[in-house]
Amino acid sequence: MTARRLSADPACAASPASSASCASCASPKTLFKRSSLSAASLAACFALPLVPASVLAQQGAGGAATSTASTASAARSFNIPPGPLDLALTRLARSAGVLLSFDPKLVEGRQSAGLSGTYTVDAGLRSLLGDTSLKAVAQADGSFVVERATADEAAAMPSGTLPAVRIKARNGLAASETTDRYGAPASSTATRLALSPRETPQSVTVVTRARMDDFGLLNANDVLASTTGVSVDVVETDRTYFNARGFDISNFQIDGVGMPFTNGDQLGDIDTALYDRVEVLRGANGLLSSTGNPAATVNYVRKRPTADFQASFGLTIGSWDKQRAEGDVSGPLNESGTLRGRAIVMAQRNESFMDNYALSKNLVAGLLEASLAPRTTLTLGVSRQANRPEGTAWGGLPLNYADGSPTDYPRSTAAAPRWSHWDNTDTTGFVELAHALGNGWNAKAMASYRKLGADGRLFSISGALPDRATGTGTESWLSTQVTDETQALVDVSASGPFELAGRRHDAVVGINTARVHNEASYQRGAGNGTAITAPDGWGSYPEPAWDGGTGSADFVNRRESIYAMTRLNLADPWKLLLGLNHTRMRSEGLGFRAVPRVYKEAETVPYVGTVVDVDAHYSLYASYTRIVNPQTQVDERQSLLGPITGSNVEAGVKGEWLNGELNGSVAVFRTKQDNLAEYAGFDTDGGFSYYRRIDATSTGFELEMAGRLSPDWDLTAGYTQLRLEDAAGADARTFIPRRTARLSARYRVPALPQLKLGATLRWQSDIHRINGTQTAPDGADIVARQPGYAVLGLMARYDFSDRLSAHLLINNVTDRKYLASLYWDQSLHGAGRNGQLTLNWKL
Repeated sequence: MTARRLSADPACAASPASSASCASCASPKTLFKRSSLSAASLAACFALPLVPASVLAQQGAGGAATSTASTASAARSFNIPPGPLDLALTRLARSAGVLLSFDPKLVEGRQSAGLSGTYTVDAGLRSLLGDTSLKAVAQADGSFVVERATADEAAAMPSGTLPAVRIKARNGLAASETTDRYGAPASSTATRLALSPRETPQSVTVVTRARMDDFGLLNANDVLASTTGVSVDVVETDRTYFNARGFDISNFQIDGVGMPFTNGDQLGDIDTALYDRVEVLRGANGLLSSTGNPAATVNYVRKRPTADFQASFGLTIGSWDKQRAEGDVSGPLNESGTLRGRAIVMAQRNESFMDNYALSKNLVAGLLEASLAPRTTLTLGVSRQANRPEGTAWGGLPLNYADGSPTDYPRSTAAAPRWSHWDNTDTTGFVELAHALGNGWNAKAMASYRKLGADGRLFSISGALPDRATGTGTESWLSTQVTDETQALVDVSASGPFELAGRRHDAVVGINTARVHNEASYQRGAGNGTAITAPDGWGSYPEPAWDGGTGSADFVNRRESIYAMTRLNLADPWKLLLGLNHTRMRSEGLGFRAVPRVYKEAETVPYVGTVVDVDAHYSLYASYTRIVNPQTQVDERQSLLGPITGSNVEAGVKGEWLNGELNGSVAVFRTKQDNLAEYAGFDTDGGFSYYRRIDATSTGFELEMAGRLSPDWDLTAGYTQLRLEDAAGADARTFIPRRTARLSARYRVPALPQLKLGATLRWQSDIHRINGTQTAPDGADIVARQPGYAVLGLMARYDFSDRLSAHLLINNVTDRKYLASLYWDQSLHGAGRNGQLTLNWKL
């Protein structure tokens, strides 16, 4: 038989520390021309430079068998992502430094669920081979040979049995909730394939469950504020914009499927209790999203039912009367384990550092997962989150006085009276059917229905900027806001390997359809335009009669897409990703003031990416895609601005160390958007915001590292620097920081392993904004500025036992005062020093 043998053949003894190469191996130029499977000798020669030098050193004369056997019997940590079985076996052999032989035909077309946890080599091989009817046979010299199991041996093999240290999610990616790590072995947001960070030709950050728990990242704002390259603009108490690489993020998905924000912003607080991890793909996601800004895609990945029973409960108390309770129970619902369920509940109530503001929210979710057949899994789920804020600020505080000087109100200054509120409820149901087609191919169909409801009676600070001496100039703006939005989505896809020119490649094909129906209405309050003295009059303004003018909007957005992607294995070190997405988008209906919301677009979006492995630890990559995004914003005449067109080019180097436990990247990027909407002002007569068109280009670089530096130390760190210019070369969107840094680190104290200490740091450079509606008395521009600042957080966690732990967080340790955003001409302050204590109990 022709076997693939991963060995330390002395004839090919080039180590990573040496620049020497085996004379019998093809040169890089020759290697990249090969289209057939490599012979055993070539595979061994190519594989050997990727084996750690310490392993090669053990293979000296007279000591090879002894050292290999010793290596095979030792338990070690593995972090092998799901994917082709032959690659998984290769990674295990290289990581463990053992000799492994197998016939490529035995594993051809087979997939592996990956391997994450601590195993001996023998146990790891058994787990990887799983239900394949293959076995790894230990040899006298300590090596292993993969062979076909006999019928009796195959029947005796436990189907799907995995060690308790590893939990596998049924979508093919490992769940992060039990790994207690900051790094993730793989993600699928970019391509629908489970690729490691090094294999993905774009910048990807995964915020794991461990990081969310360690630093109290309880909502989407907290998660994204800690993510490399992402800025969070909290423009109001209950409304937020997000941006990456200089542009707004509008693509938010759940389990890889979703629609862009209808109005470009997030209303309310998205709690993270429901999610296992959050994947953030920076740059355009033209292959799978097709619409949305080419800034980033945020994918919330749900927790799923588990095969074994588990339960956790948490109680939190904190500053400003914060009280929170969580419960999460999961496990089998029948004796055979073919039916599994999970229930998640959360309730929270807190006041705020801002006078008058408070928030009550609750979440309930249930998921059922049924193994209908050995290859077929059905998942059903429903969730409902309700937010009930009080003292909602519809806008922020003025940033300047009428003379142009900056205001400096206390953090506690109320931007709205207590009666102002904007209740919102998010209810989502989904059904998912996954089926293994055979030969490594898998199909999945998912349907989702989401209903977003909002009902508010709101107060906003309007009028002119306040006089510094008297506080006069501002006025009231009062309105109800009622919104009902439904989103219906269906996605059907298939993925798997195929053979071409003697090599195995991967492909993804799918279709997606979505319909969003938005109905909204308002009624103005009596007394709009009433003069108010700043700042005391804002928080004490009485609730008016709601009998003013009315308006409504009713429109439907539709999108149909077909997409296909292939990951071509041109050579062992070289992968080429090619994809196309053809999308039809259309809208019909009327916006406020009977403005037509009508457009019809069709676009074919290409995707090209490539990854070239340089050696055992480093890869070069590059990618290109473009995107089109219809806009809902209007100009001063209330005419739609037309769609954004954009593109994203990215290239860089990615690294992988410590058996994949630690990943790093250096990326350069260029993101371009034409016809981008930029806020220009608010029409108080018509009661609407209007925008202007700009063309903007962002160029810059990013550095990121994430994962486990040692058994006691986990880290994520990133730095982004960019230049953002309009078509004339002038600075654009100056409210976005040009430099940002993010750090989250956790250390387990070796002398007291029950204790974990951690820190988080968020830094940004200075930003500014020119007031778009008013100038100083001398005609000069009025400019609001926020100098650069850093926010430091500290964490301590103590495990009293395997079941009970206490967790202390202190945020903004230095009590740094800063503005939360300059996205608009008004803003709120960020929270001052605060803390919280959590008790967690696990069964």
